[in-house]
Amino acid sequence: MRGAKSAKWVAIAAVVALGATACGGGGDDSSSGGGKGNGVVSVEIGEPQNSLVPTNTYETEGGQVINALFTGLTKLDADNKVVNAMAESIESKDNKVWTIKLKSGYTFHNGEKVTAQSFADAWNYGANQTNAQQTNPLFSHIAGYADLNPGEGKKPTTDKMSGLKVVDDSTLQVTLSGAFSAFPSQLSFTAFVPLPTAFFKDPKAFGEAPIGNGPFKMSGTFKHNESISVVKYDKSPEASKIEVKGVNFKVYSNLDTAYKDLVAGNLDTLLTIPNSGLPTYHKDLPGHYMDTADSGVGYIGFPIKYNKAFQNADLRKAISMSIDRATISSKIFLGARTPADDYISPIIDGYRKGACGEACTYNPSAAKELYTKSGGLPGNTLEIGYNADGDHKAWIEAVANQIQQSLGIKVTAKPFEQFQTILNDLDAKKYQGAFRMAWSMDYPDMENYLRPIFSKEAIANGSNYSGYTNEDFEKFLVQGDQAPTHEEAIKKYQAADDVLLKDMPYIPVYFYTLNTGFSDKIKSLKIAGHQILWDTVKLS
Repeated sequence: MRGAKSAKWVAIAAVVALGATACGGGGDDSSSGGGKGNGVVSVEIGEPQNSLVPTNTYETEGGQVINALFTGLTKLDADNKVVNAMAESIESKDNKVWTIKLKSGYTFHNGEKVTAQSFADAWNYGANQTNAQQTNPLFSHIAGYADLNPGEGKKPTTDKMSGLKVVDDSTLQVTLSGAFSAFPSQLSFTAFVPLPTAFFKDPKAFGEAPIGNGPFKMSGTFKHNESISVVKYDKSPEASKIEVKGVNFKVYSNLDTAYKDLVAGNLDTLLTIPNSGLPTYHKDLPGHYMDTADSGVGYIGFPIKYNKAFQNADLRKAISMSIDRATISSKIFLGARTPADDYISPIIDGYRKGACGEACTYNPSAAKELYTKSGGLPGNTLEIGYNADGDHKAWIEAVANQIQQSLGIKVTAKPFEQFQTILNDLDAKKYQGAFRMAWSMDYPDMENYLRPIFSKEAIANGSNYSGYTNEDFEKFLVQGDQAPTHEEAIKKYQAADDVLLKDMPYIPVYFYTLNTGFSDKIKSLKIAGHQILWDTVKLS
């Protein structure tokens, strides 16, 4: 979820994700990571929504840090393909019972050996509704998940999923509730990393200074709204492949400030160039920028369950048809975004060009007619909330103006200071206006653009901020999960996607392109899933 800065949500980035794009602060100091020679690089992030607990991190900001501190069973390579990381092998004859063998040599940063039990304990914690972890729904495929999630007002009678069996220190057997061919892909998401015994003694303290098993370890504690520093963990099997000696994740509340710091040499990596920098970043950063396809999808969402004004699908479709996506992409983003025509990113198997049809086609007259037919909005007014730390002001105001002109209603944009603020208000059902969201993949599969955002189970334990439900959608999801082949799964997930395209709980507005800048301290780097691949970073 992570990510377009959204992640969980692209605050992509990732998404949702629905992602956040965030930044602020800045200034040069001895720990900034700017300049050559010390092997420490600085990376812009926004303030993470929560403390740094992997199973409670479902947005790109905290995800960047978790990615550096922990090594999971699988990971994404530079081509966004899933490859083994700490897993020696992941095998199944029926896509339901999986046997996972671990590589040797991995320890947590406190010296504790990483074993199969380290993974089982972490997943049981994340799946237990008592712990209220953001990524809880991602464990729903594992047999016994329902026992840990009996529902609101009820307490689990066990703290272990029946589908997890520790065979020995290096072997974990996972039995799913049904066939799920995307399981190895899902394991690449940071929610599935292992946890040391120290975590369970004091989860709150752990979140301020995590003890991971990855190529970097914490240096000090999480300095909220300021920075998070990590240094290379030399005992990691991955350490020999990494040139970087340390990373300073600098928290910004304004992307423009971060961009100025990057150009001035006071910041080393900015994953998302802000709108203000798009006209000049090729000139400002000669030879030190990357333009790559990204997994993020940007939306306008509606709290359907919590505000009756938005419950008519024709109303939502009318608003969608009143948005000129081509103009937003070309004029506001200068081509750094492309018009969205599906809920699925074009880089994912199963994307269908033009799937959204007329609902995503700009047609002011038809939009006005459909709006009137739907009964309209109370007082003919619409408010769209967005996070001000994510450089979204220009495009949200442009969309608001387009809707206002097309439908003849009053539309206002409401800024929230930080991405975590609007996420928290949506979690608490406090905010009932329309809202900006974005989703970046947790793992490269169609299912990840559907279940975590729009499923019934994701209302209480996920990222379904709209409260949307549809039984046909749920049915096709299950059929996709149980399909015997990847190709057959895609057909069922596309059927679920078609239900969304008809109901329009969120309006797809644009697909992300990742426009990244880096300082002359870095010779080259690669990014996958909106995460820096640290073994690809080459220093000047």
